[in-house]
Amino acid sequence: MSDRIKTHAPINLQDHLQRLEEKGLLQRIERDINKDSELHPLVRWQFQGGIPAEDRKAFLFNSVTDSKGARYEMPVVVGALAANPEIYAAGLGVKVEDIGDVWVRAMERPIAPESVSDAPCQEIVMTGLELTKPGGGLASLPVPISTPGFDASPYLTATLVVTKDPESGVRNMGTYRGQLKARDRLGVRMASRLGGAGGYQHWLKYKERGEKMPVAIVIGCAPAILFTGPQKLRIDDDEMAVAGGLIGAPVRTTRCKTVDLEVPADSEIVIEGEISTDYLEPEGPFGESHGHVAMEDFNMSMQVTAITMRKSAVFISIVSQVTPSESSTLKKVAYEPLYFEHLKKALNIKGVKRVVMHEPLTNIRKVIFVQFDRSAPQTEIWRGLQGAASLQAQCGKIVIAVSDDIDPNNADAIFWSIAYRSNISTDVHVVPYRSGGHGPKSGRGGTDATMMIDATLKAAMPPLALPREEFMSHAKGIWEELQLPRLSPQPPWYGYELGDWSDLYTQYANRAVAGDWEQNGALTEGQQKGGMKPETPVRDIE
Repeated sequence: MSDRIKTHAPINLQDHLQRLEEKGLLQRIERDINKDSELHPLVRWQFQGGIPAEDRKAFLFNSVTDSKGARYEMPVVVGALAANPEIYAAGLGVKVEDIGDVWVRAMERPIAPESVSDAPCQEIVMTGLELTKPGGGLASLPVPISTPGFDASPYLTATLVVTKDPESGVRNMGTYRGQLKARDRLGVRMASRLGGAGGYQHWLKYKERGEKMPVAIVIGCAPAILFTGPQKLRIDDDEMAVAGGLIGAPVRTTRCKTVDLEVPADSEIVIEGEISTDYLEPEGPFGESHGHVAMEDFNMSMQVTAITMRKSAVFISIVSQVTPSESSTLKKVAYEPLYFEHLKKALNIKGVKRVVMHEPLTNIRKVIFVQFDRSAPQTEIWRGLQGAASLQAQCGKIVIAVSDDIDPNNADAIFWSIAYRSNISTDVHVVPYRSGGHGPKSGRGGTDATMMIDATLKAAMPPLALPREEFMSHAKGIWEELQLPRLSPQPPWYGYELGDWSDLYTQYANRAVAGDWEQNGALTEGQQKGGMKPETPVRDIE
């Protein structure tokens, strides 16, 4: 890791957007776009339309409407964090090839934040009746529907969710989805699986104390701050200090108006509130980053106590669901160099040259390729495979070693290498008792293994997490009307059902697209239950 790398990271989201525009990485859309049915499908086309990663851009929508005819003054930006690696690098103020070194330095040399009282994120403050009046609270924000035709509500996706340990006071910042339930209520999903959310560990401690958990959801901040959320740092690391290390200067923080938490002072929007530890509420369906629609689980219910924002705030959302996506790029560009650093320096693996995490459809977590110099001893190859498979509980279900003449990004070359360079009886090893990790719950058992498997469909599964064909086709018409780059649709380019779905979820999705998501929230409010662990499938209780 080089000390010579100097970052010039943007200090807030709008600074970042200006830099992207100067680099030709921002596409402005001035025509009316319906956030409930058109916005995400339009941006999704640059991932499903055969457009090279280097040609993807951030999309800034300046005329946002919804299915009820409302018009929002606040613009919405999608793709501004990681539509491609160059955009991610711009958020750190470095070149793409320096991303890994900057992350290593930031974790080794964090910079503590500094608190300020005059915060741009609190220029406008909504509390009390302002949160519940018609069109107020969460309904005043232009929150898009990510997977029209399947999602039950608009969802907060590009989040920085701040919680703190009630005992030590150590802060955690995670990227967790938030489902709009009412003007002052959200459903929040914090992963409870092994290697999951630090915020969930805090929730367990508040639950044991019989207290509600204070929480603040930041929507829009300096990319370097938000990048810490999906990075899965150690649970006792202060991500705000690591973000300072990424930026090269202290992050300016300020105390929230209604909860005892500190948030980035230069944020666009902050949603404050409390999460109950006495009960959970059905949350979902939602198109997940594992590439299927996540069904309803019982998850956390957040009562909003305040919404604060800049006077001219920009709302930010990310493209997730089926990969490649903005969500997978966010992880891939940072995970790969960190995995390589772990193998090369922490484990001192001889001959390792590169780590590549497979992105299309598999979402980088499940399949990892490790490239070795042809002189690497077999013992080092196996140490490298084991090291890559065990670094994170959620990553490395399939790990494949290849020689340096094989391009790990070329699936055909990988299959060729497996076919002619491996002896299945001696060169394949199965390690049992692996966590099932991130994936749909349909047809799943308990623990998994690290190995190669038959990947054909074995049971009814949730729908493919892309907008239904009607919405993608409609968005394609808009894309062509705007004379954006020519599309070459790559299947699958729209969502379709795979057997595990219900009429109820179709009703949820239809209401969401029609702008009637509050009806869904009213229905699930009546199903609130206590005495359960988050992510308990609703149908297991029914």
